[in-house]
Amino acid sequence: MTTLRLIVDQIIAPVPGALGRYTYDLARAIVAAAPPGCDVEGIVSSSLPEDYDRVLAAVPGLSGLYKTSLARRELAGAWQLNVTTSPGGGMIHSPSLFAPLRRHDRATDGNQVVVTVHDVLAWTHPEALSAASVAWQKGMLKRARRHADAVVVPTHALAERLQGIADFGARVRVIGTAPRSGLSLGPDRAERAARLGLPDDYIVTTGTLEPRRGVVDVFAALGRPGVPEVPVVVIGPQSWGDQHLATVAEEYGVDPRRVRHFDELDAADLAVVLAGARAFVAPAHDAGSGTELIEAFSLGTPVIHSDAPAFVEVAADAGITVPVGVGDGFADRLAAAITSVVEQPGIAERLAIAGHDRSRAFSWRDTAERVWQLHADL
Repeated sequence: MTTLRLIVDQIIAPVPGALGRYTYDLARAIVAAAPPGCDVEGIVSSSLPEDYDRVLAAVPGLSGLYKTSLARRELAGAWQLNVTTSPGGGMIHSPSLFAPLRRHDRATDGNQVVVTVHDVLAWTHPEALSAASVAWQKGMLKRARRHADAVVVPTHALAERLQGIADFGARVRVIGTAPRSGLSLGPDRAERAARLGLPDDYIVTTGTLEPRRGVVDVFAALGRPGVPEVPVVVIGPQSWGDQHLATVAEEYGVDPRRVRHFDELDAADLAVVLAGARAFVAPAHDAGSGTELIEAFSLGTPVIHSDAPAFVEVAADAGITVPVGVGDGFADRLAAAITSVVEQPGIAERLAIAGHDRSRAFSWRDTAERVWQLHADL
């Protein structure tokens, strides 16, 4: 029996976040796609018994769990410094840089370690992370450069940026993502929309008020003369530093009563929000993957996105691309794009069809099969 050993610790992290969702969906898909004669074992940091039960319930079909002797925080530090024994050998796959990267020779001992990089914020926007997180990511990437047999990234755009930071040669593999589990509409769609207090007509965007995320640009666009006074649903933190959504909206001439905010939504609620929107706006100036676009595409929502290379790659002309450029021009261009989609049903319909077609190019089954093939190639 060939065993793929998958690090699933993020599923039980205090704040699983996007990486936790990725780990959950990837793990389930890898188990489902296991070739004949292969199984999957989970690796998890020392945790409470109920946490182990949560992992086994979340990922049915795991052959077992390897439980490390150190808790998550201590294990992260130990793996960064290589001061602890690893959780054994074999084929190890990590959905992040959180992995036992050490010297080995897969040609003679059969061991291999593959890690995943989702962004390079520690190098491009270190102010967006804590100092400890920046140091840890930089340290682990150095270890990956020395010891990883392969590095998975979600887009070719990110692969190119990563190679500019650390030369991995031919070890970088592009394996895309897919919509999160449960992102579908059920018979209770109307009840969910009412409970969420959704307007009859709105656009939706995600992110924070941090400048690089582009949410401020959306408010600036909505405040331009001639732009339809459509409400906006923002999914993300309500404040950033001393800035607040309502205050920023008002500064740009957008009535705060037009702004509906959610910190986070479960998959079923998110599906209702996305499916009911006139458009999904992805204004980030920088991105490592385009999962949010894929999710909107899958629900037939027209998509307007920045020209961040990862977005352009994932959308493949299925959305309206708005160049970021410099100065205030981005907001003007966003305003024109939003206006065209809201006021011209033909454009919205074309985007909905193109996006839904594009979403079929992404599935967790395909992702999992590519992971298995990667390890087979190694």
